[in-house]
Amino acid sequence: MSPIQRVTLGAGGKEHQAADEAIRSFAGRRFAGKVALVTGGGSGIGEATAVRLAVEGADVAVLDISAEGAAATVERITADGGTAAAVVCDVTSEQSVAAAVAAAVAAVGPPQVVCNVAGIGGFFRTIEMPLERWERILAVNLTGPFLVCRATLPYLVEGGGSIVNVASNTALMGQAYSAAYCASKAGVLMFSKALAAEYLGRGVRVNVVAPGGVDTPLIGSFGLPEGADFKELSRIMSPLGFATPAEMAGSIAFLASDESSYTTGAVLSVDGGLTI
Repeated sequence: MSPIQRVTLGAGGKEHQAADEAIRSFAGRRFAGKVALVTGGGSGIGEATAVRLAVEGADVAVLDISAEGAAATVERITADGGTAAAVVCDVTSEQSVAAAVAAAVAAVGPPQVVCNVAGIGGFFRTIEMPLERWERILAVNLTGPFLVCRATLPYLVEGGGSIVNVASNTALMGQAYSAAYCASKAGVLMFSKALAAEYLGRGVRVNVVAPGGVDTPLIGSFGLPEGADFKELSRIMSPLGFATPAEMAGSIAFLASDESSYTTGAVLSVDGGLTI
């Protein structure tokens, strides 16, 4: 798959369509008879993941803080003959997560696959970063996966299954103006490894996908601080350019599937050669 040449902030276009079609051609039926729960499923990587799992046979609970986004993803899935349910969820709220998981189970059944994709970010000079923004990034990116895993693990332990948490290449390397984002994604990585160790032998696998640059709406929120030098970000630019959400979804689907049954506690860097 060739990288896209023009970043669209997730708006799509011909390059995205070509990538989606090419990736879709590899899809099998690895999730037939299974139920999947995807956070951040209303846009970007989360949407692509929900669609990919549905294409491969899963009944999908699409969780997102945006009711409109979740509904749009479900419409896309059902129009293609799949089964999905939209559930509004604020992953930073213990009560919202508990209610959303209960609603998802009622709608499509107990999950065997959980994908934590919801995330936010932004560039800030550390000395200028508002505390509330630091806390919000960690709440969505790190506390969110914890709350969702805690709420879904009883179902996974009972029936067996897998968790895929989406981190970032910033979990593996430093990035200027991104202290909160780097900290949150590194936390996701080690949280996942700890969970993998805890549930080793109990029928639950936990793995991590660490994307590089992906053309999604999220990157539109990463505006540089005033006066910042873009050259300071050159070391985090993937040599192969930007990927599409569908390419990330393919890697997530692999780790979520039984095809990776011997894999747990792993970190799959899907970053166009950035962390070679």
